[in-house]
Order: sequence, then structure tokens, then C-alpha cells
Amino acid sequence: MPHPRDSSVRKIRSAADSRLRTQSLERAFGLLRAVAARDGARLTELAAELGLATPTARRILLGLMREGFIEQEPNDRLYFIGPEAYVVGVLASKRHGLRNMAQESLVRLVDASQDSVFLSVPIGTQSLCLERLEGTFPIRSHVLQTGARHPLGVGAGSLAILAAMGDEAVQRAIQANAALLAERFPVFTEDRIWKLVHETRARGFAVNPGLVLTHSWGVGAAVLDDRGAPVAALSIAAIRERLQNDRLAELGLLLRAECERVALAMRGTKARP
Repeated sequence: MPHPRDSSVRKIRSAADSRLRTQSLERAFGLLRAVAARDGARLTELAAELGLATPTARRILLGLMREGFIEQEPNDRLYFIGPEAYVVGVLASKRHGLRNMAQESLVRLVDASQDSVFLSVPIGTQSLCLERLEGTFPIRSHVLQTGARHPLGVGAGSLAILAAMGDEAVQRAIQANAALLAERFPVFTEDRIWKLVHETRARGFAVNPGLVLTHSWGVGAAVLDDRGAPVAALSIAAIRERLQNDRLAELGLLLRAECERVALAMRGTKARP
């Protein structure tokens, strides 16, 4: 039989391990908050703020970087909040955030189009589908599901976001996504994406002419903040026959109007009737 002392030692060790795990979590969350509070944070100041040894702070930050919650600029070595932290924040904002502000617009778009409607947000150089509503038309597009990510430029909503960015940001996104595009979306070459960006800017809304799935077309528009930067996109997807000519233009204008409504809601302003 095990000696009673052995059992006591195991309990002490288990309790110590539990405290260490809890301490590690507290330190990780502390570092995450400290990085979020700064527009670029240095390792030494983060370690000093939390009372950590520099190697300990670096080890925890590396773990957060592997999970995408923190990223580090290669030149100045400053730490910034990473894309996964934004994803968690966006998903946590379901009750009072962007998804809630866009809900009425999504419903109106579904009622008007009877097709699948989406709300997407930029996450670094990708777009995240935050919400999907189904229309009543029996043939549906399954090109995009809630929680799915695409490189910026792939899909109508994602393209609308990319086209609303400046040329330098567009080029950075294309370069950052080059390997992923070549592997999963080879039709989206650099030249093709730039052509789509220019067409979107000239037209005023984005069109995906079946480039992700052959028979699934999409139309999208960007939601802009008060500085003119894209913070989201509304889009509609349907079979090719339902997004042609006059109907395509009509839905594009409707999307632009609803994007403006969402933008006004974000600024705390009621849309004009």
C-alpha cells in the first residue's frame, strides 16, 4: 500500500502545479492587456510593468505569438495585438457590437434579395465571415460560412474591403497572402486582384464573377469608419443567373445604402429616412 506520506507529497505537488498553471495564465493575460494598452510595446517595459524577468516575459509572449494573439514587428521589435485577439473581441461583441448594429441591414438585404447575405470584417490581411443569413430562394450559395476566412480580395465582401484600402495596403495584403493564394486560390493572381480592385473602385461595389465557386456569384460593399477606412463589408451571394445586369446593379446600390446605415450606427448617428 502507498505510504501516507507519498500521498501527501503528491497532493502538495499537484497543488503547486495548479498554482503555477494559474500563475502562467495570469501572466499571459497581464501581458496581453499591457500590449493592448500601448501602440507598440517593448519587451523591457512589459517585463518591468508586470514584475517579470525578461526571459520569462519573452517566453510568454512567444506563446501568445504562436497562437496569434500578439505579433511583433520585425524591424523595431515592438509588440502589438495580433489578429486572434481581434477575432475574440469581435465574436464577444455579439450583444452590443458590430454584428448587432448590422442586424437590421442584414435582414433588409435578405428580404430584398431572398439570397444569402453576409457580414465580414478584416482580420489583418484576411477577412472573417461574422454573420450569415439565409434567404428564401431555394437554391443557395454555400461559398461562405460563418467563421470562415479568406485572403483579402477573395469573394465579394473581402474584395470590397480590399478595394477600400490604399494602394500600399493592397500591395502588402497581396504579398502577405501570396503563398496561400497560390495554394488555395490560384485564379487570384496579383494582376487579377489588382484588376478586380480597380473595377470595384470604378463601379462603387465589388463583384465576384464565380471566381471562388464557378456557379456562385457575389456582390459586396464596404462599411467605412469616419476616416474612410474599411471596418466591415456586407455582401450577397447567389447562383450566377440571379446576379446579372440590372439586378446586379440594383443590389450593389442597395448594399451601399445599407453599409452607410451601419457606418452611421457605428458613429452613433441615426440614418436619414
